[in-house]
Amino acid sequence: MANSYLERTSGTATSTQIFTVSTWVKQCLNPQGATDQAIWGVGSSNQNLTYLRLRSADNQLQLYMEESGTEKANYRTSRLLRDTSGFYHIVLAVDTTQASSSDRIKIYINGTQETSFTSSVTPAQNHSVAYLSSNLINIGRRPHANNNYLNGYLSHLSFVDGQALAPTVFGETDSTTGQWKFKSPSGVTWGNNGFHLKFENSGNLGLDSSGRGNNFTTNGDLKQALDTPSNVHCTLNPLDNIYGNSTLINGNNTQSQVSSSGNFSPLTGTLGFSAGKWYWEMKCTSNSSNSDYWYGMGIASSQTTASDMYLGKNANDYGVFGYAYATGKAATYTGNSRTDQGTSFQTGDIIGCAVDCDNNALYMHKNGVYMPDSGGVTGVPTSGASRTGALFDITAPANTDRGFYFPALCYFDVRTAIQDVNFGNGYFGQTAITSAGSNGNGSLFEYDVPSGYYALNTKNINTYG
Repeated sequence: MANSYLERTSGTATSTQIFTVSTWVKQCLNPQGATDQAIWGVGSSNQNLTYLRLRSADNQLQLYMEESGTEKANYRTSRLLRDTSGFYHIVLAVDTTQASSSDRIKIYINGTQETSFTSSVTPAQNHSVAYLSSNLINIGRRPHANNNYLNGYLSHLSFVDGQALAPTVFGETDSTTGQWKFKSPSGVTWGNNGFHLKFENSGNLGLDSSGRGNNFTTNGDLKQALDTPSNVHCTLNPLDNIYGNSTLINGNNTQSQVSSSGNFSPLTGTLGFSAGKWYWEMKCTSNSSNSDYWYGMGIASSQTTASDMYLGKNANDYGVFGYAYATGKAATYTGNSRTDQGTSFQTGDIIGCAVDCDNNALYMHKNGVYMPDSGGVTGVPTSGASRTGALFDITAPANTDRGFYFPALCYFDVRTAIQDVNFGNGYFGQTAITSAGSNGNGSLFEYDVPSGYYALNTKNINTYG
């Protein structure tokens, strides 16, 4: 969140020369005009501080250390961190007592040590970071400067005071997939200022689980989410925002804001699917458009840079398959045609989307009441093979341009609009759903999830996709 962070004042450090920071970060690319994003920082003033942040200008990870306005360390990875669909595991290990300058600062991403840097200013041997004792620690914000808020998710953030640890303390390689995955740290000597924030307690997100009792206070609109390194939920994809008219904010891209969008502004989600049955919701938070303009929700097989394609209409001209239900015209769009049907939706309405890729059917509801198809039949999705009343009979995923479908939002000549998408985390923007429906299978939606349908997350795709 743009104003959210955790804060505490440290005690006397076990060491002012040796420490480790480990965390799992799911970021989103910055909203237009945003600044760098701080993950962790400590300092006594704006000219005496150390922080770890994601740079907005170039998507590099940076460690910066400054004392009395003089730069003491500055590491910027050549590697760019642009992925918004999953978690990065970042480990910073500092030991200024090392004789070799290359051993004093070590940065690991997903278990691999970074060795290529655009900047690598190394602290002097035995350099002491005095402000590690009895000074302000911020998580999700740069301390003292009070800016560089993090826009994304954090999971299992650890600080070890007095040891420079390897990433294998906090993660490991999956023997089946070969991917780097989370491992709960054990047997760690945390030191005086050490802490381990799991973010498991929704009523106390600053609770320290290290046993040291170094708890943090929470500030701003900090929210707990169901996203974890082991189970990543779908969000909107800023890398697929090809016309750049949607500003994506809130919890790593679950809100799309459009202002004077022009003619075309399609936008897809981060997770695609080729089989299985999937469900998500969208809330119309605001809309100043009139009946000549529309915005909506549906699915798309991919995006295209074609200047006259928008979701549902003209899509097939470019080998892209899209289906959308839109407001304003109260119409459905598919291929090169529009069908006026169903009831329009406006500010405050919640639209549900249920996609059956096993039987090639798409169902959509407004506030829990499923829309009729062009024949006037109201369809209710089931776990069986029937497609009766489906709003769309969709092209089989295998016959689309990429072999997948993605959740999609769309706009046409919209002046201003805000759409909040709930992929199962239980929020529309910063507002929790009012009453969770049934059959969420561990995810939280406003309305009942049809039997046999699931939220779009990596664990469900692996099991049911």
